[in-house]
Formats: sequence, structure tokens, C-alpha cells
Amino acid sequence: MRNKYCSFDIETAKILPENFGDLHDHRPLGISCVAVWCEDMDQAEVFYTKDLNGNAAAKMSVDDLSDFVDVLLEKTKQGYTIVTHNGLGFDFDILAEESERDYDCRELALNHIDMMFHFFCGKGFGIGLNAAAKSIGISKPANIDGSVAPQLWKAGNYQQVLDYVAQDCRLTLDVAITSEKNKKITWITKKGTTAYFILPSGWLSVKEAMNLPLPDTSWMDNAWERSKFTGWLD
Repeated sequence: MRNKYCSFDIETAKILPENFGDLHDHRPLGISCVAVWCEDMDQAEVFYTKDLNGNAAAKMSVDDLSDFVDVLLEKTKQGYTIVTHNGLGFDFDILAEESERDYDCRELALNHIDMMFHFFCGKGFGIGLNAAAKSIGISKPANIDGSVAPQLWKAGNYQQVLDYVAQDCRLTLDVAITSEKNKKITWITKKGTTAYFILPSGWLSVKEAMNLPLPDTSWMDNAWERSKFTGWLD
């Protein structure tokens, strides 16, 4: 039997300058909203903090983010496997900091499936979620991405951001399920061709992917180390 998947995604709150470089250099980033979508749900559950007037707050509170960590823990108890795309290197890292639930986020991260990390451990480079989504005929909206979401949230376009974070969850689910079914993940390369990476045993958890042999990256300039994704776990 294959995994029963549940995806989650966060949107950060801090508005960054143009050409901001490494996102992590600007921490703490804050989290404006989060979403979770299990494959047997018709739509995502979205979470955000409300201010005293009942409006969406600029960023989520520590208490509300801690409650969201409990939501993820409960999903695993219900038999779901958490799946993300770069959740190890980003979402869980930021969530651990903002929720002050380091231990639980580390455990969730190690035991969940991060498609990006599994792919990276096998190939030595990463691919974007949209590149994988486009190869199976779906795509993110053209008028919004994670870099503009903080500006939209600050401007009061809350529903647009909530729809965006929910759609990222849905794309993640669709890519995960399709790839596991086909025993490979496909993506659209920068040259516009379709490439693939074989998944002989389906998706591996972060803990399992860490045991894969290191790929040959001698052809790359400035190849990433796995610690780029795993460093915060130490």
C-alpha cells in the first residue's frame, strides 16, 4: 500500500528588498499563514492569527504556530505521511524557529517526505515544485509567487495569499502521488525538455534519503552540501 499523503506549506511575513540574496540571512522572517491539505480532503485547511478586531494579523503568533505543529503531529497519528517540497530546508526550519517547537519540528522533518531533498540526495541539485508540476500538466498561478506574498498580505489581499498557499499544498500532493504511481518524478528542464529521476522504492523519508550515497557532483561549480538542508537539525 502506498503512503496516504498530507502536505503543508507556509508563507513568510517579512517584506524583503530586491536582490535579497540568501533568504535565511533576513531571519526572523515571521509566518503570515499556513495551510495543510490531506489527499482525502476536498480543500485545504488554512491557519492565520487574528488581531483584536478579528482581522488577519501581520504575522502568526507563537501560540497559533505551536497549535499548528500539534495539527501536523495529529495528522501523523491519524496515519498520514507529511510530504513537502523543500520542507526540510525551509518550511520546517522556519516553523521550528517561529513556533519555538524545535524538538517536534525536527522529529516531523526527519520522518516526513521532502521530495526536493530526496531528489537532491540522488542528483546533487534541486528542482522547483513548478518545474515538476508543469511536467504533469499543472502549474502555479502566473501572477503570484512566494516573493510577493508578503506584500500582498500586508496590503490586505489575504484571500489571494491563502488561495496561493493552499494551491502549493495541492500541487505538492499531485506531484507526490503521480510520481509515486509512476515510480519516477519528472520535471521541465531550463532547456524546455522533460527529464526524470527514478524512484525505485517510491519516495523516501528525509531520514532514509540521508543514507543514499553521495552523487557525483564533480561537474558542478559550487555544488551544494547536504548540510544546506540539514544544518538546522544539529
